[in-house]
Amino acid sequence: MNKVIFVLSDGLRYDAAVQGMGYLGHLVEVKLASLYRVIGELPSMSRPMYETTHTGLLVHEHGVTSNDIMRRSNQPNLFQAAVEAGKTTAAVAYYWFSELYNRAPYHPIDDREVDDPTLLIQHGRFYTQDDYPDPEIFHTAAMLVRRFSPDYLLVHPSGMDYKGERFGADSAEYRNQAIRQDVMLATILPEWLERGYNLLISGDHGMNADGRHGGTTADVREVPLYLIRPNIAGKGDTKEVISQLQIAPTICKLLDVPIPETMKHAPVI
Repeated sequence: MNKVIFVLSDGLRYDAAVQGMGYLGHLVEVKLASLYRVIGELPSMSRPMYETTHTGLLVHEHGVTSNDIMRRSNQPNLFQAAVEAGKTTAAVAYYWFSELYNRAPYHPIDDREVDDPTLLIQHGRFYTQDDYPDPEIFHTAAMLVRRFSPDYLLVHPSGMDYKGERFGADSAEYRNQAIRQDVMLATILPEWLERGYNLLISGDHGMNADGRHGGTTADVREVPLYLIRPNIAGKGDTKEVISQLQIAPTICKLLDVPIPETMKHAPVI
């Protein structure tokens, strides 16, 4: 019950998830999941929000202020908290996560696949292409679960971000990608629940009709948070609006690891 899988779908805005992700909607409807509306932090860009979701800190506090800041995290974070508590970590994610929590700069050969207990992301599988297929990401994540049974696993598909930036959020391509990700989740989530994993599905930022993000409007800030717990009833659509800063302490609580003092916001559970 103290294991967590965090699916951070890059570029998944709130309404795209609620309207297109029917399996997750089913779990909400029958109260096997809880749905929250998350107000994302600013700027609504990827690398800053990777750090925010993993540290529970505002951008001016953690210092990763743009996608161009290339360095390791210097703040207490989820991977660090898990490793210091003796837990096993893993990730299938864009290479910026490797730079934040393992090594910077990223080496596309040496750092692509790592199995090293001395790293914060101990079992890492990283990709560098924005259009890297989501099915490969989910299949790799499933392999890591079966092979290593990590206590904390980050799964970071970029299909929503890629389709959104290429075609805009008001496009069939963007909407259809939400449906595709939902089908992938519907195929794999039952096994993860049977293995005792708590599941969180969210986005780092949203997307606007122009295929852009970074600003302050609701379409680029509002993302969903689905919380699904094994053998524990959910709350359905809570109608609650929460802060993105609550995600990191929530995961720490689910992992049953000490919440760093820097994570000042209350968990949602």
